[in-house]
Amino acid sequence: MHPYYTVKDLFGFSVFFVFFFIVIFFMPEFYGFFLEAPNFTPADQLATPEHIAPVWYMTPYYAILRAIPNKLAGVIAMGASIAILFVLPWLDRSPVKSIRYKGIFSKIALVIFVISFFILGYLGMEPPSEARTLLAQICSLIYFLFFLLMPIYSSLEKTKQVPERVK
Repeated sequence: MHPYYTVKDLFGFSVFFVFFFIVIFFMPEFYGFFLEAPNFTPADQLATPEHIAPVWYMTPYYAILRAIPNKLAGVIAMGASIAILFVLPWLDRSPVKSIRYKGIFSKIALVIFVISFFILGYLGMEPPSEARTLLAQICSLIYFLFFLLMPIYSSLEKTKQVPERVK
């Protein structure tokens, strides 16, 4: 087993490092996904940037933080939006864990959740306005309702028959 797994892992590492080095040496900004353009401007103590935005993978949580007018409540909501992911296994009351065999309610809830999550990600990158704040509040509510209502809609729906394992 040693030569097979060693060669397989070395090939995987080589492919990863080829892409890694291409990004590092030839396009370190990569359209703002890795190193943002404001990181290349010199620091100026007397000027504040027009819009401060986090990196792209933190923008949904930043949108949740900005959606709540109270600063402490916003920080608590942002922390809760990350902490609720840790209790997800206990919230799902469905007898099956695969989405393939779950009912239509779970699938619809998941699609609505993903759409609201992407909207929150977009809103976290944009400067705040009245309409964007309202949309962020609605999407934040959808985000939390997906998790808080999961014990209800996952236990009430009929699941598809799980096929027997072939021995």
